[in-house]
Amino acid sequence: MAEEKESTSIPLSQGDGCEDPEDPAKSPPNSPNSSTRKACYAVLQSWVSKKFMTGCVVLFPVAVTFFVTWWFIQFVDSFFSPIYARLGIDIFGLGFVTSLVFVFFVGIFVSSWMGATVFWLGEWFIKRMPFVRHIYSASKQISAAISPDQNTTAFKEVAIIRHPRVGEYAFGFITSSVVLQRDNGDEELCSVYVPTNHLYIGDIFLVNSKEIIRPNLSVREGIEIIVSGGMTMPQLISPHERIPRQGDRIPLNRII
Repeated sequence: MAEEKESTSIPLSQGDGCEDPEDPAKSPPNSPNSSTRKACYAVLQSWVSKKFMTGCVVLFPVAVTFFVTWWFIQFVDSFFSPIYARLGIDIFGLGFVTSLVFVFFVGIFVSSWMGATVFWLGEWFIKRMPFVRHIYSASKQISAAISPDQNTTAFKEVAIIRHPRVGEYAFGFITSSVVLQRDNGDEELCSVYVPTNHLYIGDIFLVNSKEIIRPNLSVREGIEIIVSGGMTMPQLISPHERIPRQGDRIPLNRII
């Protein structure tokens, strides 16, 4: 009985034909063909993923441009296409062309004295409406900023201010100026609009006019930078000299 107990106490690892597959000393060595196959697979995978990402980078702006253009054409075409559909005329793009011609003639009409009067009456009526007037005023400010008539631009200049902390700057537009009356003297402040959500929503800061950096960028270039998320930002920005206004003190060294 003692011999049987001793014989059953032998570990299983010492039995015949039982090997530990996780032991690296006892596992069979990898063949050269398998190592070469894995290396080729890794190179092929890296090459395919790189070319796929390159294709995505190239096609993404094309797809976005095509989608936005197609949506815009359909949106503008929908204004006059129902009229042509009732007349039995089914030509795609005819409503789009009609809309462009209509906008062109509206611009000609508003440029005249009679058109300006009609537009002023319509604007006066809209500004008397309780909720619509706020939407109209905000949209008019944005449209005036990109208007070809530079005398009525809502954005006067492109500005760079120190915000929100030291060493960081914010990109904005100067919309107006105000004089702050204080006990120790008057201080000229500029109202700087800093967009936080593209161009429609932002914050307004009153900054001392001497602390504003005025870069050599036009208002349209500034709008392109904001809309593109900074991707059209030039590599080099240099501030231009401020044009003195009436009442500003000019240093003697500039006169000499």
